[in-house]
Amino acid sequence: MSFRIRKGFLFPLGLLTLEIVALLVSCIVFHEPIGKCIILSTLVLPVLILFLECLFRQTVLTEQGIETRKLLRRKQLNFTDLTAVETIQVKKRAFVTLCAGDEFLIVSNAYANFPLLIDGLLQRVPAAVVSEETAQMATNPPRKSSDIVSCWAAAALLAFLLYAQLKSGLPLLTQP
Repeated sequence: MSFRIRKGFLFPLGLLTLEIVALLVSCIVFHEPIGKCIILSTLVLPVLILFLECLFRQTVLTEQGIETRKLLRRKQLNFTDLTAVETIQVKKRAFVTLCAGDEFLIVSNAYANFPLLIDGLLQRVPAAVVSEETAQMATNPPRKSSDIVSCWAAAALLAFLLYAQLKSGLPLLTQP
């Protein structure tokens, strides 16, 4: 079973990334103040890395273990090596930590089909290592959508800023 980050989050995050890059390019082309370009430059890299990290993140459950693939790295734990499966829940955000000695893996409810992921995970791990909080959370896994709403709001704001930037800057390009 394979799980990826929700497309409902990836789409607005990708759009936000494109808008920040377009805004930076327009600032450079329209010779905007250097401070504005520096601020946008500092925003581009973390947003781009976050988008790529989410885009490539994949968690695979097999009969033997769990593997999480991220941008340029991968981590695998065997179910028989697990010493603890614990949950931290803050409001609608859930983090499930799988520990195997010094190794650990964290899975959040940012994944599509999170309830299915948790169900499949708990069917495969030894029951003795599952905490009471994790077993309780698995009965009604939280669904978080505020990150999607926030990302769409940021994309809408940047779309407005990009529109204003292009509207004010285009007459400068058409002058001789």
